[in-house]
Amino acid sequence: MATVVKNKMASQAYVPGALRTYAPTLLSPRSIRMRRFTHASIVPRVIDIPGGLTAAQEKYNGAAGRDFIAALPGLAASFLDRWGLRLDGPAMHGVSALVLPVVRADGVPAVLKLQLLDEESVGEPVALRVWDGDGAVRLLDHDEPTGTMLLERLDPARMLSHLPDSREAVLVIARLLAHLTAGPAPADLRRLGDIAGDMLEQTPQALARIPDSAARRLVADCAAAVREVSDTSGDRLLHWDLHFENVLGADRASWLAIDPKPLAGDPGFELLPALYNRFDPAEVRWRFDAMTDVLGLDRERARAWTLGRVLQNCLWEVEDGRPLEEEQLEIGRRLLEGGAG
Repeated sequence: MATVVKNKMASQAYVPGALRTYAPTLLSPRSIRMRRFTHASIVPRVIDIPGGLTAAQEKYNGAAGRDFIAALPGLAASFLDRWGLRLDGPAMHGVSALVLPVVRADGVPAVLKLQLLDEESVGEPVALRVWDGDGAVRLLDHDEPTGTMLLERLDPARMLSHLPDSREAVLVIARLLAHLTAGPAPADLRRLGDIAGDMLEQTPQALARIPDSAARRLVADCAAAVREVSDTSGDRLLHWDLHFENVLGADRASWLAIDPKPLAGDPGFELLPALYNRFDPAEVRWRFDAMTDVLGLDRERARAWTLGRVLQNCLWEVEDGRPLEEEQLEIGRRLLEGGAG
């Protein structure tokens, strides 16, 4: 059985998770502003761990992160041998994972992904198996105790964030989400209903720590919206972290999703990353309407769950002792003022 630690990083950035992970363009305190991939020097057979990954693990995971970093060289070497892999280029890393380009014994290019298991990342191979390469990167092998994965190699130079037209990028996200969320989630994934209940429980204490009255009212309104839909939180398989930098191109498909932090829930909880990427206040309503159209969502429910995502990020900010992020508040304001449209 895998050992799972409590996630203390920033993954949304889109982020929410800490794996709220790798994207520079989304949510903050939990969202680390950095390139989706940071290249280290070519990794020798003795693995050299990038300093940025070491610093992130120390900051967000403390002792567990230090233990993970200390074990990484041996862990990487063991999987290179176990799965018959040879290194094939510069190492890459985000906040939470070391990614090594490799070639299998049969000549197939792949990447070896080593990461500290947390409450978000533990479900990644589960979702990838369900999708089986249809709209997402294909899982080639997986070690459950360590969470190590062998994945098909996509093209990091073909990232959705490089697309000049932000509206087209939003539509790419929407089409992928419509496909990925079409089916029910496996029974053992974390559930949006539980997350919503936890957020509503934390809200009163968080409100007391928000000094600005307008921001406090907005966060309270977000919580009220979540309360209205929390009893019917959905059962679809959600990616939960599909932002512009978690979509890469490949020879077999124009765009494929990577790095899911999956849960079971309502697809309306998926929309915020695409509202936040390359943030433009004037585009919030267009993006929201376009995405709900493509996904065929009820706009009132989608609005409530998107406000729930704003609430989630604000709660993380308060927990970490940071000021609320203005872009998040502005998204909330525009959705609250405009209604479901």
